[in-house]
Amino acid sequence: MTQILIRGRHVVTMNARREVIDHGAVAVDGATISAVGTWTSLREQFPDATVIGTPNSIVTPGYINAHQHLTGDRLVRSCIPDNIDSQEAIFGWAVPIHAAHTAGDDHLSATLSLVEAVGNGITCTVEAGTVAHPEQVAAAMAELGARGTIGRWGWDVGDGPQAAPADEVIDRMRDLVERYPSGGLVEGWVTLVGHDLMTDELVVGASALAREHATGLTLHMSPHRGDATAYLERTGVRPLIHLDRLGVLGAHVLLGHAVHLDDDEVETVLRTRTAIASCPWAYLRLAQGVTVGGRYGELFRRGARLAIGCDAENAGDAIDALRAASLFIGLARDAELDPFTLTAHHALELLTIRGAEALGMHDRIGSLDAGKQADVVVHDTSGPQWIPRSPDPVLQLVWASDGRSVSDVLIAGREVVRAGRCITVDVAAATAEAAARQKALLRAAGK
Repeated sequence: MTQILIRGRHVVTMNARREVIDHGAVAVDGATISAVGTWTSLREQFPDATVIGTPNSIVTPGYINAHQHLTGDRLVRSCIPDNIDSQEAIFGWAVPIHAAHTAGDDHLSATLSLVEAVGNGITCTVEAGTVAHPEQVAAAMAELGARGTIGRWGWDVGDGPQAAPADEVIDRMRDLVERYPSGGLVEGWVTLVGHDLMTDELVVGASALAREHATGLTLHMSPHRGDATAYLERTGVRPLIHLDRLGVLGAHVLLGHAVHLDDDEVETVLRTRTAIASCPWAYLRLAQGVTVGGRYGELFRRGARLAIGCDAENAGDAIDALRAASLFIGLARDAELDPFTLTAHHALELLTIRGAEALGMHDRIGSLDAGKQADVVVHDTSGPQWIPRSPDPVLQLVWASDGRSVSDVLIAGREVVRAGRCITVDVAAATAEAAARQKALLRAAGK
């Protein structure tokens, strides 16, 4: 028996026909969507169901954050200065802070990050890599009720925290993906730091492991020009050309960033169907050159598999996918001098169905279709940004609003946000603990 009806003035389905249902509703039975239609018809069909939303709400699929550091940065949020370059931010600040993290810090950090994420309508998060305690991130996801992927960062070049020989790194990853198999609410992905911090042996083995377990491989590549310089010096070719020659790339790979690509690398991304997660706020915060080198508009126009990420809290800072998507579209429109190809509707696609396609999860999430997982977001439209209401709710959602209009969120049919507040974990206790841990981590890192 259907337990919940989610009601809205507009139900933005993101289905194959991109239907927007006026005065619509979504019926939820357990963890899945059982029906999508008009409010009148579904209320008649399910008169005893609990109702979430109002006659003025906007209802959308849950949003996908395809690149998020859930540990490390959260507890020192906005502490890394913005008047240093990205290398100093990473190696002078982030790496020492990661090295100082305890298992409890990873759990607390992930909890707080996910509270913000779900509060802004993000129902699925691709975790960009935990240095030492991914099981703590998995526990935080499960307790809160968030959907996502987890991974233990792998690197075998240099002497950073948890660096190890390639075979040892692969064994750690194998254990993780077997403990958290694909298809669950929390699933393990093969996760590398990327850049030039991996030998050919490691990246080839990581790609093979992901293929073997039918899961994803995600790694950082070319957010700035330094990766291209390093690969040209070591291999004689640019990063994605080298990885392609190794047989690493493919539909199972999600590259974080890929800002600085040349023509051959663009063609390689398209040919191999490798996906890219773009984190536009990070490139602006860190001055990495997206306005001079980014080619996302071209990639979108040519059918690349793209998704949106929010990155770390000292890079993208806010875990607000709507804010990131509107910036992505705005930058691409401006770079292409093209007001026609990329619109607000495409921004919402990237956060929902196209993001799900980039993750290989479009059979489960990304649209409001009967049979899919009930990951649903309700937006309150009583705020000034919604007055007067536009006849196009997507235009107003993307350009005029942000995640702060989210009132209710369901993930796999479980209510995790009600009236704008996460209801599944003790947010007050986590908040109180965070202040003390921030001081301790900064002190341990010598800051």
